Amino acid sequence: MAEGILVKQLVDALKLHVISGAEFLSQRQITISDISRPGLELTGYFTYYPHNRLQVFGRTESAFANSLTGEERKVVVRRMCEKDTPAFIISRGLPATQEMIDEATRGGVPILGSELPTTRLSSVLTEYLHTQLAERRSMHGVLVDVYGLGVLIIGNSGVGKSETALELVKRGHRLIADDRVDVYQRDENTVVGEAPRILKNLMEIRGIGIIDVMNLFGAGAVRTETPISLIVNLENWQKDRNYDRLGSDEKAQMIFDVPVPKITIPVKVGRNLAIIIEVAAMNFRARSMGYDATKVFETNLSSLIKENSLEDEGPAAGQSDSDQPKPAAKKKDDPHD
Repeated sequence: MAEGILVKQLVDALKLHVISGAEFLSQRQITISDISRPGLELTGYFTYYPHNRLQVFGRTESAFANSLTGEERKVVVRRMCEKDTPAFIISRGLPATQEMIDEATRGGVPILGSELPTTRLSSVLTEYLHTQLAERRSMHGVLVDVYGLGVLIIGNSGVGKSETALELVKRGHRLIADDRVDVYQRDENTVVGEAPRILKNLMEIRGIGIIDVMNLFGAGAVRTETPISLIVNLENWQKDRNYDRLGSDEKAQMIFDVPVPKITIPVKVGRNLAIIIEVAAMNFRARSMGYDATKVFETNLSSLIKENSLEDEGPAAGQSDSDQPKPAAKKKDDPHD
């Protein structure tokens, strides 16, 4: 889990406007992705007050706060302003009461505003915070967007990962990260990969050095992040190893709690790895859409075996009685014999 982000980062990322407490934006930190709507707290119930969360005021909370007296609002807001309370956020462009502004300023808590409806604002806040605060793991490999699918190319050092990715970029695909990929889990079924800040848009090619892919190939050749859909393991061809030739040996690699499909491609002189990875991505997409060439082959093979079996059994099993050869008729005795 990341240590936290500053409230200022949240304001800049989501284009929130600052109602009060601009001087506190770089002092207050968000350490948890959950948010709170302080309905019970406005009534005076603070037993389970989640003070370390963003406090979101929607239409209901604002209406109830306006129904209180000025002194009651002061007392409630003062109790809500704890040392680890990141910020108050008011949705729908609703105004903040003067008592809220005064007590929040006294407690060093910024008040932010948004024009979004409360439900939409809560969703946007949660998604952004979950992404920023999610646990990250570094993996050795190259991440490329191939036909809209995130393909993570892994393998031993020197096997040709970066060179293969470079050829894919030249063929119109997009680079996300080279050499090191930072991954995090977005939800129960998705892991996302991105480049570390120091390596963004850069690639190392042995014999040339560091190149800037965006500068050489344009903005369309790079992408900031992508969900990882397929892992391609490159390894030097081993004569004594039986590689999958039918596509029926499905494997997966766990990244956090998500199993990601994985295939192994043997590397040797004469194999065009970029084209093979393109085909692997297209084949993966076809499977996800319900077409499996391996199953088609197995069906065709079963049909052929069945046909050959019927032929081998002979006409007795495959022909009717009328088709059976009849015995020769007996000759009548010839009186001249």
